[in-house]
Amino acid sequence: MSILVVGSVAYDDLETPFGKKERVLGGAATHFSASASFFTPVRLVGVVGSDFDQQQIAFLKERNVDLTGLQVQADGKTFHWKGRYGYDLNEAQTLETHLNVFAQFKPILPKNFQESPYVFLANIDPELQFNVLEQVKAPKWIAMDTMNFWIQGKLEALKRTLKKVDILFVNESEARQLTKEHNLVKAAKKVLEWGPKIVVIKRGEYGSMLFSDSLTFWAPGYPLEDIKDPTGAGDSFAGGFLGYLATHKGDMSEPNLKRAVICGSVMASFQVEDFGLDRMRLLNKKEINERFQAFKTLSHFEETIIL
Repeated sequence: MSILVVGSVAYDDLETPFGKKERVLGGAATHFSASASFFTPVRLVGVVGSDFDQQQIAFLKERNVDLTGLQVQADGKTFHWKGRYGYDLNEAQTLETHLNVFAQFKPILPKNFQESPYVFLANIDPELQFNVLEQVKAPKWIAMDTMNFWIQGKLEALKRTLKKVDILFVNESEARQLTKEHNLVKAAKKVLEWGPKIVVIKRGEYGSMLFSDSLTFWAPGYPLEDIKDPTGAGDSFAGGFLGYLATHKGDMSEPNLKRAVICGSVMASFQVEDFGLDRMRLLNKKEINERFQAFKTLSHFEETIIL
């Protein structure tokens, strides 16, 4: 079953302690699609400029990503972000942001996209996210992401959108900023009161936490020897998480949610191993399954009485 994703398609200039690259294919919708496409078909809605090289996303088409909803503005340039990471790879320093055609982006869903059973609203203006929800027809579940910029500048619009979604993805600093709660457990409980059934708090190399009214689940980050670029890890996580759920008819039972968290962690762990989407281009399902099993080995232990 297809997942609809609405968000940015961009070019990134990236600098980390492990290298530097320019005009790398990026954007939240792109990273999400590359990850989720290993599990289920994806329908992407975004906007690019006349400078965008369609060959860069040929591999997405091969992965069953429907790009009918990708708008091309002939009189503009593609969204461009330049960032730098220090040895604390959880924190990005933004050097330049050129919204370009993304500044006037108005998501318009092709008719067949409106029937999508699953929806992911990537990190865009919450008013645009709400507009997308007015175009879709009876999805089984809706997930969304957001960021500190929208929390600070459009909190009321964000809360209005939150009332209509089932799953919220945020990182730990965003969870604290959104709720004014330092404790992440309290922060998650407050968000659950606002509408979402599930809150997933991403903690970078320290893993992720899932909260619902009946479930609290924590998964560690995968211990990697080689990390080159953390850009897009959060969107890759969401792609793995939601892609897994979609392959199981959207079932959000507790066992499925736990496995979805691990699938998200698996996909994020591959994403950071190279710049941009370079690792995702070479990834295969055998590697994904092996790392999924490695996660089980990593955290599994036999039950016993300790006292």
